Amino acid sequence: MSAKPKLYYFDGRGKMESIRWLLAAAGVEFEEEFLETRDQYEKLLQGGSLLFQQVPMVEMDGMRMVQTRAILSYIAAKYNLYGKDLKERALIDMYVGGTDDLMGFILMFPFLSAEDKEKQRALIVEKATSRYFPVYEKVLKDHGQDFLVGNNFSWADVHLLEAILMVEEKKSDVLSGFPQLQAFKARISSIPAIKKFLEPGSQRKPVPDDKYVETVRRVLRMYYDIKAN
Repeated sequence: MSAKPKLYYFDGRGKMESIRWLLAAAGVEFEEEFLETRDQYEKLLQGGSLLFQQVPMVEMDGMRMVQTRAILSYIAAKYNLYGKDLKERALIDMYVGGTDDLMGFILMFPFLSAEDKEKQRALIVEKATSRYFPVYEKVLKDHGQDFLVGNNFSWADVHLLEAILMVEEKKSDVLSGFPQLQAFKARISSIPAIKKFLEPGSQRKPVPDDKYVETVRRVLRMYYDIKAN
């Protein structure tokens, strides 16, 4: 039996969370090593594990992979979550790319000042409801299928559900005008592997708190303030 994938990151969401989601959706158990000190990070750097001096880093199938998108693409392809042909893969890439753009507005939210957080919260909701969610609402309505691409569960579905839940943390009723997405959320959340990941005690990480922010700042030596988009 091959070793479980091992994830190197902080004990929090950040860029690793989508990797956790996709592995969980594929039913793959994984281990994690949390970075808590600068020395741990320096050891990875000195050992040559971080090609671009960045985490996330995942040990899997004899490789040490960096760059979030590359890691996600590999997992999706390995576990048949990447469509049946090039056309479906292109659609998945487009939808994942759009969802990534939306998540980008949320990723640095914990590092903002209180004043900037309120501005960013409003921006996140505005972008979600005017630019991104309408696209997925129309896709689901037009083809009348359960999933975004090829009527098969894919990386695009996993990524969209993750984004929906993240935006709902900023505004709980954000899907009120999107009936297709409401049904989609219920449908995908009921898939056994996803349902398990959403339950308490899973490796899904909670909303980032002050401890997470402080750890990231200390390990990466972030001595500057993040500005709102």
